[in-house]
Amino acid sequence: SPGGKTSYICQLMRNTGVVLANDLKAERQKATVANLHRLGVRNAVTCCKDGRKLAPSVKNSFDRVLLDAPCSGLGVISRDPSVKVQRTIGDVNRCAHLQKELLLAAIDALNHKKAKSGGGCMVYSTCSVAVAENEEVVNYALSKRDIKIVDAGLDFGKPGFTRYQHKRFHPSLALTRRFYPHVHNMDGFYVAKIQKLSNKIPGNDEKAKGEEEEMESNDAGDEVDAMEEETSKDDNDTKVEAKKNIDNKYVPPFPKGKKKKRPADDTDDKPTKKPKDKYKSVPPKQEQQVKKKKTNAKVTKPRRKKLNAEQT
Repeated sequence: SPGGKTSYICQLMRNTGVVLANDLKAERQKATVANLHRLGVRNAVTCCKDGRKLAPSVKNSFDRVLLDAPCSGLGVISRDPSVKVQRTIGDVNRCAHLQKELLLAAIDALNHKKAKSGGGCMVYSTCSVAVAENEEVVNYALSKRDIKIVDAGLDFGKPGFTRYQHKRFHPSLALTRRFYPHVHNMDGFYVAKIQKLSNKIPGNDEKAKGEEEEMESNDAGDEVDAMEEETSKDDNDTKVEAKKNIDNKYVPPFPKGKKKKRPADDTDDKPTKKPKDKYKSVPPKQEQQVKKKKTNAKVTKPRRKKLNAEQT
């Protein structure tokens, strides 16, 4: 029933301290408040807010946190067989995404400075036996926050999975506990006890170092650009001064009747003739062979004299 875990925690605390009981649904909170009044609980405060939005306002405030995350309820099929028909794989994936966000928010709300006195720890639990809602969620939190898995101190239950099909998880997940209806004669359940070590977020230090290196490289590039600009300005100034000196150069006038070549200025743009190369390679001329006239053999031979009939 709603309020069972809250009332038991208040009983362990002997009505001292403060217990903040949060639930998103107001209808469930009405039943929780009724049970707390019936049991005489005086150290509990109830509220109805989204746990993802509540965490930033209470960051590093709690000594202990119990996160009973919303799940697909695959562990209570023995009591409610309709779960087999109502739940789909999409529902399991959506619950897993929500559980990851809630777990990170709960870790941020923990105060790790009181770890020596037993604080700074939390319990993550679901009433599901799906790996996507249990080991995968805790393994995701291990990669996103500076935490470690602690032994839950339970004598019964199966250890959590460190490998499932093609997936591999952190070895410390063997300290978590799984409960099955057909083995332990109870609802399917999953429990993981987590200890917060610090407020550091893995990956942020590397990003900060990368940003610092980028800033340093950008500053060095700006200095190089400034040096190049200064050198280019100096070159332009020298060019302008050279042009002024050429323009201000004194040229004496030519005397009348004599034409002399004016001294060539550096600014003349007239094309100059290139000197001929004396040793320019020229292919040798080929001697033309005189063709002999062909003589007809018939012409060169002496012709026979025709004999008259009388002579014959």
